[in-house]
Amino acid sequence: MIPLEVYKEKDTRRTMLCVAYMPQRGLLRLFSYSNLYLHYGNYVIRRGEGGISMSSKTGTTAEVVRKILSLLPGSDCKGLGGCGRKTCLDCAEAIADGESVALCPACDQDRVDAIAEALGTETEKARDQVAFVFCSGSAAGKERAGQYKSCEEAVEKGFKRGECKDGCVGVGSCVDSCEFGAMSLEDGRIVIDKDKCTGCGACANKAVCPQTIIRMVPREATNFIPCSSTEEDDELTRRICGHGCISCGECERACPEGAVSIVNNHAVIDYDKCAGCVACTVKCRKKIIVDTLHDLTKVKEKVAFVKCSGGYKASEVYKKMGLTSCEEAIEKISPKDHELCTTGCCGLGSCTKVCRYDAIHVVNGTAVVDPEKCVGCKDCTYACPKHIITIVPYTGQKQVPCSSTADYEDKAKVCWSSCIACEDCVNNCPNGAIYMEDKHAVIDHELCENCNVCQYVCSRRIIKEMEVPEYTYLQREALGIRKGE
Repeated sequence: MIPLEVYKEKDTRRTMLCVAYMPQRGLLRLFSYSNLYLHYGNYVIRRGEGGISMSSKTGTTAEVVRKILSLLPGSDCKGLGGCGRKTCLDCAEAIADGESVALCPACDQDRVDAIAEALGTETEKARDQVAFVFCSGSAAGKERAGQYKSCEEAVEKGFKRGECKDGCVGVGSCVDSCEFGAMSLEDGRIVIDKDKCTGCGACANKAVCPQTIIRMVPREATNFIPCSSTEEDDELTRRICGHGCISCGECERACPEGAVSIVNNHAVIDYDKCAGCVACTVKCRKKIIVDTLHDLTKVKEKVAFVKCSGGYKASEVYKKMGLTSCEEAIEKISPKDHELCTTGCCGLGSCTKVCRYDAIHVVNGTAVVDPEKCVGCKDCTYACPKHIITIVPYTGQKQVPCSSTADYEDKAKVCWSSCIACEDCVNNCPNGAIYMEDKHAVIDHELCENCNVCQYVCSRRIIKEMEVPEYTYLQREALGIRKGE
């Protein structure tokens, strides 16, 4: 057989012309085709690494192979797919020889049923899976890795201190391997089009993804944990990646089906057990679990709260000095030298830079949390160098936005909205839910019943109420969350 390649306009494939001699018939035929396979009578002609070859199968078997091949999706996975065969023809022959009618993972149920019918056997359930990248794509080191030609090369070059050694390197070798156009590289992140993904598994092959972080999941799955970190130090994980799993185990303990477990320091979902409930999403401390079924902003237990409401003065002073971060302000400036609160908000927004939900902003020099957007991930609490951001129940209870430890006279000089420790709220709370700690009031949310007495008696009117939509109460009730949890 003599092959001749001719470029086909507007098509990435080739039109192949070949002359094939069939000794059984003594014929010399000229064939042309634009796919990888050609059928002529009982012969299956294919193009492989060694050029053109013909299947030796004859009679009914060849017809069945030909029929199966026509039912496969048609885009060859180059030996990378989940069927484990080098070509689609090999896959079709394996099915004809007795392998599962659902051997090709890219076949949907209709195709599997048709293959079973062609074989005259019972059908099987199609795999019906899609690819998912078990990495959020936010880890340190992605920008540096982008200079390499392949993901394999980037991994071989190694990782620097402070970079995630387990995450996606963002070069996009998986994009090149996808024959269905289901993957794209956007801002260093791999994006998968679920509607285009056939679940062939080529992108998940180790030859394509050296980090082996692309895995196949059920198409109907709704919960995903996009992290493959094996780092044991949770503090280091937080610094490397805001979306990293810290293996706290809360999701594992919360799952009613026992579908979540901690494997190599990150949470993993067993989709054979997962019922698609919201338990793991709600309990996740970092709020990194992707839930496509439920709105995370509505099914949260806790949110962040800034224990300061008077950072305006400090913020103005720091800005005039040319300071740009809270860390810089703390390092270079002594608050007392400028008659500023020593424990208050700097107002330079270190917390806003780490928030993944756009839930915290600096308003009039003070960081303010939007409880509607906040999911309680705690990233801002770790970013605040003064540690004045705390996590509180999202249940409509009262909050005291002050953490000052100064005496009354000093507080009055530097802040008009600080707690002066008069103890009126403490003495009048009917449940004994308020107490003094380091010269400012603190509310015990286990005892608070949101009765409003403390707000009424506060002479400085600084006690705030966490306003919560009605649906949150209904959600908590549905989840069986008890008071104070």
